[in-house]
Amino acid sequence: MAQAVEEWYRQMPIITRSYLTAAVVTTVGCTLDIISPYHLYLNPKLVVQQYEIWRLVTNFLYFRKMDQIDNVRKLILPIQDLDFLFHMFFLARYCKLLEENSFRGRTADFFYMLLFGATVLTGIVLIGGMIPYVSETFARILFLSNPLTFMMVYVWSKHNPFIHMSFLGLFTFTAAYLPWVLLGFSILVGSSTWVDLLGMIAGHVYYFLEDVYPRMTGRRPLKTPSFIKALFADDNVVVERAPNAGVGAGARFGRMGPDPQVQ
Repeated sequence: MAQAVEEWYRQMPIITRSYLTAAVVTTVGCTLDIISPYHLYLNPKLVVQQYEIWRLVTNFLYFRKMDQIDNVRKLILPIQDLDFLFHMFFLARYCKLLEENSFRGRTADFFYMLLFGATVLTGIVLIGGMIPYVSETFARILFLSNPLTFMMVYVWSKHNPFIHMSFLGLFTFTAAYLPWVLLGFSILVGSSTWVDLLGMIAGHVYYFLEDVYPRMTGRRPLKTPSFIKALFADDNVVVERAPNAGVGAGARFGRMGPDPQVQ
């Protein structure tokens, strides 16, 4: 069993493995009181006035429910919590699928997608915190790890719209509706829908600028900077999107078909 887990971990692509490791280590560290969420959550005042720049990164590494920092007990919950396992599954699954298939041979582009998504999410929260009537809602958003994961789910669903999926064996749908199914599930269980909505917004902004806008104008505004490309030594792999992506029959949340866009 241990060897199987180790083999599964080693086979993960570099970005997925690094992000998953950082997320698990950070969350477990908070659970064991080795580090405090007080030092990790997004606080614009501390970033600007106290130069605690690391908060712009660490708030994407702690996978817990969005809640008030006033009650630390709400932030430090057992590692067995289903919410944590749920988001770890989605992080490992869809981050891996994107990096191995849609972004195969384009590690720098995948890293740039995550960087762009993190920037958009941070910007939304900062700007929303200055808007009357909604500022209090955005002030409650302390960690953006869950929205970033949801953004990956959204982008994957846009790249694989025709894959058939099943939700807990209750009903089937195509991957294009996956974000909406998860949004509805969040409503049913009483979770905050802001997390899902923020991820969907960031994911749609990326999808539009990277996939839709270039087809409309012939220009690609999200071209990965050369200094980021220099950080990764990718193989020369060509990935194209088929006009009519195939259907992976019988796909489920825990068992997906291959990305139909990899040629």
